[in-house]
Amino acid sequence: MKELGKISRKSVASDQVSIIEIDESAAGQRIDNFLLRVCKGVPKSHIYRILRSGEVRVNKGRIDAQYRLSLGDMVRVPPIRIAASDAPPAAPHVPAAVFTILYEDDCLLVLDKPAGVAVHGGSGVAFGVIEQMRAARPQAKFLELVHRLDRETSGILMLAKKRVALVGLHEQIRANQMDKRYYACVHGVWDSGWGRRRAVKEPLHKYLTADGERRVRVQPDGQASHTVFNLVQRWPDYALLEAELKTGRTHQIRVHLAHLGLPIAGDVKYGDFTLNKALVRANARPGLKRMFLHAHRLKLTHPVSGAALQFDAPLPAECRRFLEQLNELNPLDNPPDPETHTHGPRAI
Repeated sequence: MKELGKISRKSVASDQVSIIEIDESAAGQRIDNFLLRVCKGVPKSHIYRILRSGEVRVNKGRIDAQYRLSLGDMVRVPPIRIAASDAPPAAPHVPAAVFTILYEDDCLLVLDKPAGVAVHGGSGVAFGVIEQMRAARPQAKFLELVHRLDRETSGILMLAKKRVALVGLHEQIRANQMDKRYYACVHGVWDSGWGRRRAVKEPLHKYLTADGERRVRVQPDGQASHTVFNLVQRWPDYALLEAELKTGRTHQIRVHLAHLGLPIAGDVKYGDFTLNKALVRANARPGLKRMFLHAHRLKLTHPVSGAALQFDAPLPAECRRFLEQLNELNPLDNPPDPETHTHGPRAI
């Protein structure tokens, strides 16, 4: 019998029985998801077969696939042999993580993600933030994304270092107890009848294009969605907005703004193609080579200590430069500069 002690990130698929003691990194997880994580390369169908057959035991008793693990549980994993054709390919080289860390403690890791970097691998992306962070911290027992940002969006991204933190943060997200704020620079005219605040509650529907690309559109039978847009600064053909996410649907801010006739500058999926093409030309003024959407502020309750936290990520240089060019060309309405933030959390 192979004694493994505490759970590790290595695969336990082998020709021997494995006994794993559950620590806090796996406590609360369903047994099927746990096995899929620790038995790397084993087909999902085989995982469910050994669960149904009773070969997997917890504390020497039979369990079903919905069983949730508890701290100190002893999990028996039977011998699992993987055919050569089923073995996972060699892991690709993962570049070192070079992200700005806004905050870190025993439970949380908060990063300032640059635009153009995916949060995880998949869909043609070999690796993302989570893969890079795990490679940079091989000793970490648990490291998971709390939420996601689009690849083209920059700003605050939160990772959990303990399962209890991940569960607590997800509960806050479901209960709409987090305050998420984004900056978006849009093309078009902000309707004066809206004042300085405009709420949008259009339902959103996810679908696939003919070539398999994921898209979202406003549709009456879609998921309930709610975004509040606050006017920060405006010009004749542009406006800088702060978006408050009340729900967290895929591409929510981008689609709601496009629906208002205010597409985000540089948005290649829902934006103005002709405008975007002009913005990326050499020596263009204003010029922009990315989507102007940035997660700049996040307020939440610490999932373990209960302390109130606020994280701020300053606008990236390319976004600040774009706003400066707009001001130089034709300023119309210039409230104080919205960017007064510094790296790091503070109590609120």
